[in-house]
Amino acid sequence: MPDVGEGLTEAEILKWYVQPGDTVTDGQVVCEVETAKAAVELPIPYDGTVHELCFPEGTTVDVGQVIISVNVGGGAPPAPAAPVTESVAAQAVPAEPVEEEGEPQGRQPVLVGYGVAASSTKRRPRKASGDVAPAAPAPQAPVVVSVPEQLNGHASGAGRPLAKPPVRKLAKDLGVDLATVVPTGPDGVITREDVHAAAAPAPAPAVEAPAPVQVPAPAAAPAAAPAAETSGARETRVPIKGVRKATAAAMVGSAFTAPHVTEFVTFDITRTMKLVEELKSDKDMAGLRVNPLLLIAKAILVAIRRNPEINAAWDEAAQEIVLKHYVNLGIAAATPRGLIVPNIKDAHAQTLPELSKSLSELVATAREGKTTPAAMQGGTFTITNVGVFGVDTGTPILNPGESAILAVGAIKLQPWVHKGKVKPRQVTTLALSFDHRLVDGELGSKFLADVAAILEQPKRLITWA
Repeated sequence: MPDVGEGLTEAEILKWYVQPGDTVTDGQVVCEVETAKAAVELPIPYDGTVHELCFPEGTTVDVGQVIISVNVGGGAPPAPAAPVTESVAAQAVPAEPVEEEGEPQGRQPVLVGYGVAASSTKRRPRKASGDVAPAAPAPQAPVVVSVPEQLNGHASGAGRPLAKPPVRKLAKDLGVDLATVVPTGPDGVITREDVHAAAAPAPAPAVEAPAPVQVPAPAAAPAAAPAAETSGARETRVPIKGVRKATAAAMVGSAFTAPHVTEFVTFDITRTMKLVEELKSDKDMAGLRVNPLLLIAKAILVAIRRNPEINAAWDEAAQEIVLKHYVNLGIAAATPRGLIVPNIKDAHAQTLPELSKSLSELVATAREGKTTPAAMQGGTFTITNVGVFGVDTGTPILNPGESAILAVGAIKLQPWVHKGKVKPRQVTTLALSFDHRLVDGELGSKFLADVAAILEQPKRLITWA
């Protein structure tokens, strides 16, 4: 399993496009995985025949764990075997001559984003049926690397508890000392279940199902139903993984790291709504999607230019405030896999037609489930449009690494005092949440007031820009 994005530790196999016995070529997509809120297709960097699929669809696999092995020799393909449901404690690499330690080693093909660890190797026993002995010196059967020899770059004799990086991170988050954990994995490797068992309190006498965060090992995880019903069908337990797991971790980290403050403003947006209708018939906007969100995004960009300190980040490690001189505008998007926040790179430099095109592409890609991890990284400011669900407003939580997020409420026809008389006007409410460590009340209030003023009088998009 390759690391397809910064900081990822696991991914779920959504679909296999090949089966054992199939012929594959370098660059061919063999499976689709979901991680960090994105579905990613993985290519194979080998020419050969699929030897084994190590995990079935629906299994969550740690980064660095082998998921497929390929016979790159010229012999007859092995007999097809059904995908196994057990976790394999081996890292499969292509068959190549084994080099002694210290000798220079040529480039080995690797899956995207994950390198092949240099370590001692041993041959996997060849099946009696279907394998043909090679005539060339290079071995045909896949070569396997013992996991304890390559985990985290430490040999098993180093005296350090054996555990993969994701398991070490889990132990650190739960405050578990790996030296006190009893390993149950192959060759004395500590597994996630071992860490959870060490962190769990003494079991209560009542009959309770395991907590939903404790995902069973691949050996016990069926690939069929995403949700397992309890007896009597009075409850349904859904494994916490994929989008929900990533969102939960990000929101908890944000809520308990940055002191949130939320301010609100309710105002008359009638003139902006009229401008939206005019732009729809403008020939310069022909073929482009024009809606209130487009002008709200443009108003935010103008307000950021007037209040640049709002576009910043807090660097705890360096004890610095990082002022961003660019705007990567994040748009919270509801997708079939859950809520994701891709962002428009350098939105501050885009014209209104360019911004419209970027918004349309962002939303379409998100709904198709094709948003890449790179598209969700590096955001500086986020918009969440809760108004599309008929909600008046909300108190949004900051996207990690950002200083502010704006929630846009529903635009409704309401009685409003206009030019001294009560008239029906289009009214909405904006809610701005910001990190009070680097955005004080004055800055947050000025920014929010500027956004509202622009949308009340959209001609300010010209005069203030």
